[in-house]
Amino acid sequence: MTQGRLGKRLVDNDMLLLTTSGRATGEAHTVPLLYLRDGDRLVVTASYGGRDHYPDWYLNLESGPEVVVELPGTRVRMVARTANSNERARWWPRIVDAYHAYAAYQSRTQREIPVVFLDPRP
Repeated sequence: MTQGRLGKRLVDNDMLLLTTSGRATGEAHTVPLLYLRDGDRLVVTASYGGRDHYPDWYLNLESGPEVVVELPGTRVRMVARTANSNERARWWPRIVDAYHAYAAYQSRTQREIPVVFLDPRP
């Protein structure tokens, strides 16, 4: 991994590296994502730029919600889950406020862009 040296900030937002296990291969797949913090919880979106299908990393979570998150100077094992509709309603305005392009991404697709919570493994 990059030990936090790559992808620390983008468009004035913090970045993390998320590693999931491939749903078909079981191989590790790592993607950079913008995130927000809520205490120990991290919050990401499966926007995929507003494409009409989910990003692979999100589909991988359906098979295995255990992930590895790399932040500057640390790697943490976490568990992912998709926000329910009430949680998404609370978080979506904060997400759009942090990065306005998410509103445009949502307008490009019929699917509701998922908000994903990453919680430290117990």
